[in-house]
Amino acid sequence: MGKKLSEMTLQELWQLFPIFLEPHNAVWAQNYAEMQKFLTEKLKNRDILHICHIGSTAIPNIQAKPIVDILVEIPRDKGIKAVAAEIEKIGFLKMSESDTRVSFNFGYTERGFADKVFHLHLRFAGDNDELYFRDYLLDNPDVAKEYEKLKIGLAREFEHDRDGYTAAKTDFVKHYTELAKTLYADRYRIK
Repeated sequence: MGKKLSEMTLQELWQLFPIFLEPHNAVWAQNYAEMQKFLTEKLKNRDILHICHIGSTAIPNIQAKPIVDILVEIPRDKGIKAVAAEIEKIGFLKMSESDTRVSFNFGYTERGFADKVFHLHLRFAGDNDELYFRDYLLDNPDVAKEYEKLKIGLAREFEHDRDGYTAAKTDFVKHYTELAKTLYADRYRIK
């Protein structure tokens, strides 16, 4: 019997779960909708403000890792650890945690990716830069294609280095997120 995911080194995990991109697939929106419904039902006793599809799988016509990213926002006056515990109970694996953010995976197995794979980002309301970036790419297909081109090159370079892949995209993402926050100033602010 092989190692459990929790027993693997970062390098072993990166070998098991390489970075690869696929052409946009409409099934990603369906997978998000199913998971959004599941989360809404399972977390109905929690104060969930928003559940949103983020990341490249939310952008039509660009290649993406076949992993659906989901942002879950809760009120700032609620306990993030209590909500995180509920998310773990319904089958998500906690990957990282701070006082203000918790990240989870779903669909990672000791044999590799499952058919449906998700990253869930639990945050307090307003910690949602990904929404601005997503909307900017949706409104600017030429920038979305530029982002795709960057990701294609980085996926080859960092196939087994998720941290390197993410870090290499940071300047691009930061630039367009800041631009979007100026353009869409009131779109996602807490009221």
